[in-house]
Amino acid sequence: MIELDGSQGEGGGQILRTALALSLVTGKPFRMDNIRAKRPKPGLMRQHLACVNAAVAVGGGVEHTSAVNAAGQAVQIGETTLLFTPGEVRAGDYEFAVGSAGSCMLVLQTALWPLLQAKVASTLVLSGGTHNPMAPSCSFLTALAPYFAGNGEALFDIELRRHGFYPAGGGEVRVHLHPPAQGFAAIHLMKRGALIEAYAECLHAGLPRGVAERELDVLRKGLGWQEDCLRDRGLRNNEGPGNALLAVLRYENITEVFAAYGEKNVSAEQVARRVLQEVKDYQAHQAPVGPHLADQLMIPMALAGLQGKMGRYWATELTEHTCTNARTIEAFLPVKFSLEPLEGGTVISLQA
Repeated sequence: MIELDGSQGEGGGQILRTALALSLVTGKPFRMDNIRAKRPKPGLMRQHLACVNAAVAVGGGVEHTSAVNAAGQAVQIGETTLLFTPGEVRAGDYEFAVGSAGSCMLVLQTALWPLLQAKVASTLVLSGGTHNPMAPSCSFLTALAPYFAGNGEALFDIELRRHGFYPAGGGEVRVHLHPPAQGFAAIHLMKRGALIEAYAECLHAGLPRGVAERELDVLRKGLGWQEDCLRDRGLRNNEGPGNALLAVLRYENITEVFAAYGEKNVSAEQVARRVLQEVKDYQAHQAPVGPHLADQLMIPMALAGLQGKMGRYWATELTEHTCTNARTIEAFLPVKFSLEPLEGGTVISLQA
């Protein structure tokens, strides 16, 4: 059994999701202590328990996959220890509900890679938050799906049925997974290429008039973008209250999405300035892969590496998330990551 300390590195939920996914991929059981030890509320939150339950379901259900605490009982919210023994991955049609405004995109991160190892397609219906702080949004994953496949045919596509924001939640997506017939492709991302398109999009529901205009105006002034680069997307009131401000930069070889979210007692201008700073930081660099994508490309790159397809990519910065994900993947797979500095960023590759 692989022993993992959830307090190491970034000490959050990413270690858990990667461990669950790769345990199912490899058939290796693991024990994790100190789950989310560095978070204000340690232990499993509702969205993390949803990830565990999704992993159990994908592994054939409780008859074949076990997820228990240190006392051998089924894990619950607040648990800080998990013993997980995987069953055989079973493709199929699944529905997973977080049961709160927690991100259902994190559940996708857990189930995605095991189900893509199956020989037939699967479908996931996920409900909860679709656009959450501290999690990849539905918009982010939709735009970046091709890059997980080495810029080939996308491994998955997402149908957004209803937006879900904190604190109401209530979002829903349908995800179609397409296992690659020839296995995972090598990921090579070393150049952005020419800029093709840049725009900002403000998603909002159930908010005072003028919020979207104020947010978009900050980006217009700060980035020098024209009015036709600003998209005001008012949603149905019953999808709110909620607000997400997105900036999308589409280059020849990569698309990057940056986001910030409205919250109580935070002005529209403050929300917009967060996105503005992230865009400016990215534009000041030459590396194609931004900080939020860098750690997520590691699993598909490692799975391709197992087939002898060695890739590499250049990230704008080396985050704690990325370092932690590398160590977790190395605990399950016979791979070793190389993290080499280059012009203020980091080239991430697999060592031969």
